[in-house]
Amino acid sequence: MNIGVFLPTGQDQWAPVGDPRDLIGFARRAEQLGFASLFVNDSLLTPRIEPLTMLAAVTPVTERIRLGTGALLPVLRRPVQTAQTLASVDQLSGGRLTVAVGAAFPGRFGRPLHELSQVPWERRFARLDETVALWRALWAGATEFHGEFHSFPELPPATRPFRPQGPPIWLGGATPAALARTGRRYDGWLPYPPDPADYATGLAAVRQAAREAGRAPEAVTPALFVNVRIDEDPEAARRTMDAYVRSNYGLPLEEVEHIQAIALGTPEQVAATLRRYTQAGARQVVARLGALELKGQYEQLERLADLVAPTVPTAPTAALVRPASR
Repeated sequence: MNIGVFLPTGQDQWAPVGDPRDLIGFARRAEQLGFASLFVNDSLLTPRIEPLTMLAAVTPVTERIRLGTGALLPVLRRPVQTAQTLASVDQLSGGRLTVAVGAAFPGRFGRPLHELSQVPWERRFARLDETVALWRALWAGATEFHGEFHSFPELPPATRPFRPQGPPIWLGGATPAALARTGRRYDGWLPYPPDPADYATGLAAVRQAAREAGRAPEAVTPALFVNVRIDEDPEAARRTMDAYVRSNYGLPLEEVEHIQAIALGTPEQVAATLRRYTQAGARQVVARLGALELKGQYEQLERLADLVAPTVPTAPTAALVRPASR
């Protein structure tokens, strides 16, 4: 199992007593501690550092750690320009990029994004699939592209990614349609089901869809997005996570824990929760740390590293760079 973490790019995490440039030190420390990946998330509804800008900033100060989006919302960006940006980050990182994408959710977290982007809400999943197909065509050197939503009778030479096939593209989502699409079209799966049993059922559906599409089931990387808060006092962990999700979503923890995977409590309790997901089939775990300020994010990063030390790879000596002091 590979363990990764999310960079706390939300303004609520770094603004109160810090500086967004402190996120560079956070990225360095994550690599120093041996974490396998560093992810960023995406939104226009809460203030944050734009994800692809953030990845470009940490690319030259890291050497080994994989860089990822979880999940990038292609509807927020023009597709040809996004393909160029993703290929550029992949080149600059030496092929360390993984791109997890999503189509946004119904309600106040989905439709407003489409309205801000002046893109119809209807057929958003088909639009997402076609956008990914356009990226892959550009990276492969296509000179034209014709689809339902995007049509280019002539395409100029595109920026090529580090790897000829481009960065792996994962899908976030756990509806039956998303599971089928993941198995047929995508390189990985990054859901956050609140019940490990649902993860196991979903992964089985993804692999079955891959077989039916003539793909090897192992071609789809089974990953997990999970919210983590480690504290010796389980009630304190719960209170802090409640404040964190209210800040992110405007919802109490008792609602969010019915929607998203959450591992909180003592180190033993968090380890037990993560173990249930790995037993369900997850092989790459990306943890979003439940702390509102950057100091708390650093503390949780250290605690998670202590907890999962036997499972994270050891960072090469050359990559051990201490975070910049302020």
